[in-house]
Amino acid sequence: MFLKDKTNGELVEILTLKELFDPFQGEVSGRYQQGEEVQDPEKLKKAELLFPSGEVLPKCWIDPHYRDD
Repeated sequence: MFLKDKTNGELVEILTLKELFDPFQGEVSGRYQQGEEVQDPEKLKKAELLFPSGEVLPKCWIDPHYRDD
């Protein structure tokens, strides 16, 4: 799955979807899509990621207390 980094607009390939869907995980493993070489994986904060269309991630992926409202 590809998402976009809010801070620099770069595409990021998400390597572990389980981390992305887990609201108790604040970071996810991903790899920037830059140049022709495969980039090294790194931990990225989910709060700084968007869908490529510019939409924010669902609250249930980010906030473990999303049902408390």
